[in-house]
Amino acid sequence: MTSLRALLPVYLKIGLLSFGGPAGQIALMQQEIVAQRQLMEDATFQRGLNVAMLLPGPEAQQLATWLGWRLHGLAGGLAAGLAFILPGTALMIALAALAATRGDEGIVAAIFYGIQPAVLVIVGRAVIALGQRALNGVRPLLIALLAFIALTVLGLPFPLVVAGAALAGFMLPSVPAPDLPPQPMRWGGTLKIIAGFTVLVLAVFLVVRWLFGPEPFDEVAELFLSAAFVSFGGAYALLPYVADRAVETYGWLSPEQMLNGLAIAEATPGPLILVNVYAGYFAGAGGGASVATALLACFYTFAPSFMLILAAAPHVEAMQRQRWIRQALAGVSAAVVGVVLNLALYLGVAALLPGGEIAWLKVGLLGLFAIWSWWRAPGVLPLIVTGMGTGIGLWGLGLI
Repeated sequence: MTSLRALLPVYLKIGLLSFGGPAGQIALMQQEIVAQRQLMEDATFQRGLNVAMLLPGPEAQQLATWLGWRLHGLAGGLAAGLAFILPGTALMIALAALAATRGDEGIVAAIFYGIQPAVLVIVGRAVIALGQRALNGVRPLLIALLAFIALTVLGLPFPLVVAGAALAGFMLPSVPAPDLPPQPMRWGGTLKIIAGFTVLVLAVFLVVRWLFGPEPFDEVAELFLSAAFVSFGGAYALLPYVADRAVETYGWLSPEQMLNGLAIAEATPGPLILVNVYAGYFAGAGGGASVATALLACFYTFAPSFMLILAAAPHVEAMQRQRWIRQALAGVSAAVVGVVLNLALYLGVAALLPGGEIAWLKVGLLGLFAIWSWWRAPGVLPLIVTGMGTGIGLWGLGLI
């Protein structure tokens, strides 16, 4: 058995090279852990992926944590999970600082101008991919449509939409149970993990409040803790909730700045949900506490994720046998399509209708990127880099 110390460089390598969203990140883990080092069988790796996909939270980060837990217990899980998110967190804070101080100036503004249409294409592709996977009948399509209407027209809170979708899942055809070996349920370790993380989160909240006061730290805790427990379907599904609270309720940043944050998260290593760190940075911008609020956003986003994956890991096989869990998750999966479509509309308005006027040049870029995406299916990173280069080129020509 390879020691945890020997695997730390491997975990850091995965964290530094984990570009391209969950699919690419999961493939990198499979290559490093299964194919190259043969530390576990592929069937075991797939069980870990099932664990990550069952729970709320970023699936790639939870898979990294599960792999570390499987190989070296609690210490391994914490080490692997932290190594996966810390490089991207540090880079995100640095780029958020650049966006906050220079985002409206010269070449930096040009870069954001070019990548915004590229990000809209990426989100559009996510809607299509999710729809192809989840909308396999009239009833899932109806759930997706109702979720879109609930968010876009009625303005219902995202957690309420998730709960409604879970209940609506019982209208769907029965989801077959996976063929898994029976395992005994042991709750002692699970309860210790839940208690430990609960005490840690409460302690951080109280210490920060005691040292620095309630604002904006209470708001950061409220938003990102609540988001962590309803983040089914990945960052795209969660982003409308975070954007609504961060932009509309708290006024930390503008819709365009939120879109820029998503673009940065697409272009940096680590889970896409690191966009929360970007929003958290802007939460403290008015009072000079940007780095502190960014770090707290990271903590409140990922502490529940660590708790859930480490607590649930021994019980997932039993959970997957429960029909009500399978049906609820099927309903949420269908609703996620409508949620991400709502995100595409929200970001599209922010990018293409700034100030209420149509940005025709951006519309043209969106069309070109969409044609390229349909024709050649480029990856996320090539789209982002091309958008950056296009923005710089337009700026150099004096067109923006």
